[in-house]
Amino acid sequence: MSASTEAIPLIAPMRWLLYVAAFLVFLAGLVLFVFPLRTDEFFAWTVNPPMTAVFLGAAYWSSAGLEVAGARSAGWESARLAVWPVFVFTTLTLGVTLLHLNRFHLSPDTAPTAQIATSAWLAIYAIVPVAMAVTSWIQIRSRRPAPKSVTAGLPVLPPALRMLMVGIAGVLLIYGLALLAAPIPAAKWWPWPLSELTARAIGAWLIGLGWSAAQGQSSRYLHTVRPVALTSVVFVILQALALLRYGGALAWQSAPAIGFVTMLLAIGVAGGWALGLSRSATSSRGPVPSA
Repeated sequence: MSASTEAIPLIAPMRWLLYVAAFLVFLAGLVLFVFPLRTDEFFAWTVNPPMTAVFLGAAYWSSAGLEVAGARSAGWESARLAVWPVFVFTTLTLGVTLLHLNRFHLSPDTAPTAQIATSAWLAIYAIVPVAMAVTSWIQIRSRRPAPKSVTAGLPVLPPALRMLMVGIAGVLLIYGLALLAAPIPAAKWWPWPLSELTARAIGAWLIGLGWSAAQGQSSRYLHTVRPVALTSVVFVILQALALLRYGGALAWQSAPAIGFVTMLLAIGVAGGWALGLSRSATSSRGPVPSA
């Protein structure tokens, strides 16, 4: 990369789309993480066991932080680390929804709040991927004057950290694809029981998280990867709280449970490492230029 490059400033429609997406995933996380035993009343489909609900709720809440960070970015270089994972996840989740539509609360026999949640779910996952794709196309084609972003000499991710992030991305993407393509066989390697729907819903999340890790390491610069690092730390903290609440669903000495905890530790180490490096770099060099 040259000593200075033209950074594409974030356009207003993309900024507001990320804010709206953050608000929507916050609401989804609120129901799943706070009321995991009442998804039959307040969510688009009944999620069992409760450990699955709090796992998904933690994923939704941590992604809300990533989207807010993307919305607050000055330029596209940082914001795209939130945009593309959201697009991938919402597109996959739309496919999962259509494939398992019979499991959603569309029957008049279900609670009215659940029917409302289902209608909102279908509208959101039908609209958001299209809106994200269209707005991204407009964003990329933006030719507004942009400030110079000096990158020469900026702190970069150490090779060992990039390798760790590549490993995390590889495991999440491969296993996420397995859960989507063959949910029942792949779910045998998950630490608690999953149905076809919950396996594929988790698979969509794993692919979104893996995509985020892959993009984060490819960006190279600490100031752009910081939102991803912060999101990773929040994700691990929330998952730890989920395990404290419903960890009895896991067979702790089994290989899937050990693998699950190991992956959480790896994500936490990578996120904490990148976050610590970005903080020390900021304090020693002063504020970095906006992307």
